[in-house]
Amino acid sequence: MRKLLNRFPSAKGFTLIELLIVIAIIAALAISVVVALNPSKRIQDAQNAARTSDVATILTAIHASIVDNKGLLPSNMPAASTETQLGTDASGCGILTGGCNVTAAACANLMLGTRSLTSYLKSMPVDPSGGTTYTAGKTGYSVTVDTNNIVTVRACGKEGAGNNISASR
Repeated sequence: MRKLLNRFPSAKGFTLIELLIVIAIIAALAISVVVALNPSKRIQDAQNAARTSDVATILTAIHASIVDNKGLLPSNMPAASTETQLGTDASGCGILTGGCNVTAAACANLMLGTRSLTSYLKSMPVDPSGGTTYTAGKTGYSVTVDTNNIVTVRACGKEGAGNNISASR
């Protein structure tokens, strides 16, 4: 009898059912991780973080220019209390999104003129959603100066239901 049992050694390994159960558990875990991470929310957060950084960069460059030029605003700044989109385009710069209320036809090109921002910025930041909506001509950022010379820079685009992105100094 012993010789008969040795002829057919017991099979070692996993059955098909066991393998299918393990694969199903791994798939369920993978799906729950993807749902928990919410990639679209992460993309929105990243774009809003880029906008926040761009607003701070533009405002810092404007204030560095003001300090270096003994209190004078950069060339091509909009008139007091007039919100103007930043960019190089001479027309079509009105924008009414993300808290921006720009009705001016021409964009404010702060990279030109005697007191330009070229010493402080390599190029004017462009909204991260990019595409055909925001370009170097129409950056998606606006600037306004109030009567007390407080400069406000605002991101006209935003992702999700968060607050509008702006900074003032």
